[in-house]
Amino acid sequence: MGENKWIRAAIPALLLHCSIGTVYCWGTFSKEIANYIGAENGDDVQWAFSLAIFFLGMSAAFLGDVVEKDIKKSSLIATICFTVGMVGTGAAILLKSLPLIFLFYGCIMGIGLGTGYLSPVKTLMLWFKDRKGLATGLAVAGFGLAKAIATPVMQKLLNIFNNNPAYMFFIMGGVYCVMMFIGHMLLKKPEGWVESHEKGGIKEFFATLGKNFKYSFSNKTFIGIWIMFYINIHCGLALISQEKAIFTSVGLTAGVAATLGSVTAIANAAGRLGFSAWADTFKDRNTIYKLIFILSIGLTAATILTHGIENKIVVLCVALLIMVNAGYGGGFSNVPTLLSDHFGMKSISAVHGMCLSAWAIAGLTGNQMATKILSMSGEKDAVTGYYPAECYQNVLYATCALYIIALIVCFVLVKAPKKEEAKA
Repeated sequence: MGENKWIRAAIPALLLHCSIGTVYCWGTFSKEIANYIGAENGDDVQWAFSLAIFFLGMSAAFLGDVVEKDIKKSSLIATICFTVGMVGTGAAILLKSLPLIFLFYGCIMGIGLGTGYLSPVKTLMLWFKDRKGLATGLAVAGFGLAKAIATPVMQKLLNIFNNNPAYMFFIMGGVYCVMMFIGHMLLKKPEGWVESHEKGGIKEFFATLGKNFKYSFSNKTFIGIWIMFYINIHCGLALISQEKAIFTSVGLTAGVAATLGSVTAIANAAGRLGFSAWADTFKDRNTIYKLIFILSIGLTAATILTHGIENKIVVLCVALLIMVNAGYGGGFSNVPTLLSDHFGMKSISAVHGMCLSAWAIAGLTGNQMATKILSMSGEKDAVTGYYPAECYQNVLYATCALYIIALIVCFVLVKAPKKEEAKA
């Protein structure tokens, strides 16, 4: 068992990512949280999700070097922070305290998300050297699949406890604690792999962080990858956060909308695995991003031109959200392997962590952009709690323009890696 790549890398990666990936179940219980705590403005609660994504990206950026030094320590930090975040959120809901929800769900759980996300990635690439894309796709597929698995379970718990989400957080927090701790115990790098890092205190930590920042953001290729990664997440969050509302706007019942939510979650996971495995067949992995953006632009433009949401063209709207989810997932799974092609494996966790800062910023801007556009476009329906269909149509104009910018960046800034880069 000690040198089995499935037991030491693949299974623990799935256990960790299938746990922390439930952050994307936010839409399942956010309305119930707002109702239970008596939030006057339901949109204010959405900041908990935004903060979780922000702290995910920033903790990955700051703790990338910690992951490089000690994979066991980083996975344990992830387990503790994520569990405390889940259980603390439940307690904050019972206390009806929005600031405490921000603290536990946004800050503490967000730190668990960032370290938990990074911890298995390099380990997988080391165990699966010949199929790095497939390996990282397998890990982050668990992150995407978590929503499909957890959503019906969480909905069932909400029904059992009369829409009080607090007890759901207590139960799910305990389940994820066990899953992540088992993943932490199993996770191990291959024998013979030694990290070349010196031990040091807080001064050396920030010195290394500064060096990693300068090394990354002084490179044109890294900046290009960062921008297209940011745009893909920003647009993805803008549309995924309004998924349930869009399905309702085109005339689907709550049951059908919930089922399609699981379908798009599966598409997210399939995109993470499928696009990354497909990228292994290309000489330049950036080809995958070009395909993702071209398909996203095509479907978004088609929905805009046909007024698909207003005219209730269900097939087109579903196809768009499936593509957005698949491209969103595929963008995540291909980032570490694309970075390793350009920067090598030596400090990939640190460089990957720096790139995940794009996720942090997109977490603050993506769904908030959509919320702002909607609030400027119309008023919520008093019965359904959603905006009119034409308001959601307006969000598509912004995402389509950003997808076009990302495609231009793909061609202009991110060139195929040179041989010496790939061997670094």
